[in-house]
Amino acid sequence: MMQTPLTIGSMLEHAEKFFAKKEVISQTHDKLHHLTYAAIGERTRRLMNALGQLGVQKGDRVGTLAWNHHRHLEIYFAAPGMGAVLHTINIRLAPEHIIYIINHAEDKILFVDEDILPLIEKVRDKLQTVEAFVVMSDKDELPASNLNPLYSYEKLLQTGDPEHPFEKNIDENDPAGMCYTSATTGNPKGVVYSHRGIVLHSYALGLADTAAISESDVSMPVVPQFHVNAWGTPFACTWFGSTQVMPGPRFTPKRLAEFIEKFKVTITAGVPTIWLGLLRELEQGDYDTSSLRAVLCGGSAAPKGLIQAFEHKLGIPFAHAYGATETTPLVTYSRLKSYQQNLGKDEQLHERAKQGALVPGLEMKVMGDTGEVAWNGVEMGELLLRGPWIASEYYEDERTEQAFHDSWFHTGDVVTVDEEGNIRIVDRTKDLIKSGGEWISSVEIENAIMAHDAVFEASVVAIPDAEWQERPVACVVLHEGYADKIDKDDLLSFIRPQFAKWWLPDDVLFFKDIPKTSVGKFLKRQLREQVKAHYHIQD
Repeated sequence: MMQTPLTIGSMLEHAEKFFAKKEVISQTHDKLHHLTYAAIGERTRRLMNALGQLGVQKGDRVGTLAWNHHRHLEIYFAAPGMGAVLHTINIRLAPEHIIYIINHAEDKILFVDEDILPLIEKVRDKLQTVEAFVVMSDKDELPASNLNPLYSYEKLLQTGDPEHPFEKNIDENDPAGMCYTSATTGNPKGVVYSHRGIVLHSYALGLADTAAISESDVSMPVVPQFHVNAWGTPFACTWFGSTQVMPGPRFTPKRLAEFIEKFKVTITAGVPTIWLGLLRELEQGDYDTSSLRAVLCGGSAAPKGLIQAFEHKLGIPFAHAYGATETTPLVTYSRLKSYQQNLGKDEQLHERAKQGALVPGLEMKVMGDTGEVAWNGVEMGELLLRGPWIASEYYEDERTEQAFHDSWFHTGDVVTVDEEGNIRIVDRTKDLIKSGGEWISSVEIENAIMAHDAVFEASVVAIPDAEWQERPVACVVLHEGYADKIDKDDLLSFIRPQFAKWWLPDDVLFFKDIPKTSVGKFLKRQLREQVKAHYHIQD
């Protein structure tokens, strides 16, 4: 067979040739843009040439602090297309973590959305390797700023050659992208993605039994482009010629609902907290969502009640998937097998609430205390993974030894596997609750509570207990209008039939909101501290 490298530049070249008329619809701060793939291709070529003029060379890190829009998409292909490395930076991290990430990755150029400039201006003196800044804006003039040198994205493009070629002297195993995990303790950990890994991962997103992304789709990535490359969808959608709808900066559930109706979005991707907000908007408004064939949910386990609300109340198919920063991220996808289509609604919902089966191309095993667990849906163990789009190490980080050994990535996720090979996330190893020598899954209790119509969000954490070691406490946010109608006993009675008595939370606390990480997951470390303070518990 011919040894032709799998490279990111070739993906956009394909879109230019075969899908030149298809569109990227992009919301920025000031306007809505419609650009064809032919235009995106030309702008990307100009950008590669302009980056070369700024001194960017093969292997250099090109950092981005940006929302989901067409300019960010162009950098997705320009940086790796010229042999440099795309480094998407999570703008929701604490400033000290952003400083650490930029310095650790040794970013040479930073592309920054105009509204994010103040964040970088405050830390400019602590950035050790950045040589230039590029502001992304619809305005002609540069904003007043202490960043120097500061370039305008659009004016920079005007200096670039529209015929600039994609670099061909690239090994498919060369680095193409970088993301850092949103660590709950310590500094974020860097993951480097190869050209080969991203291309193969894009193939996986196009499989009929995963997301089935194709030319006929209108894709709206709600998951940020700085969060595992928007789960790889911008790469796959560009390659396959899908129309892309970029929701832009500081979007609201209302904007998402309006875009779904206006642009006839067929597939969209985000974390459960995003879909909880959209669900509320769709229930209150009058929107046509008939175009949607899949709402793709990942990042954390989606409660059955959320799946049920989308599918049964709104008639919108809801797809559950699982992955991580270290896995590019797609690992499993929940889809009923052909012979399961005849199951009753409740049985189907039970199956669909699992994280699904392993995507072709990857390997997994689930390790318990005494070896691999049985595929019986009961025994719990840590999920281990390997494959062509699974990282083999953290970037220059001593914590590599903890997570990568014996040729496997040790995820830290505790799962069960049923007879069909579907995994169900039970918990993170650090979030399992040890009570009386037995394990309690906080995730299972959370999902059961969130099935109640009055509950908007729920998170379960452990508190120390002199007799049982740890006991669960439920932290709940109610929908508007339920504050005086629902109490602790109502919720405990609702979930009591589903669990053994010792699994039931000792208490239910009601919150206005639950702290979340920068990517929308429950921030249990901070929540535990709030609960301990409530009970006056000292460490």
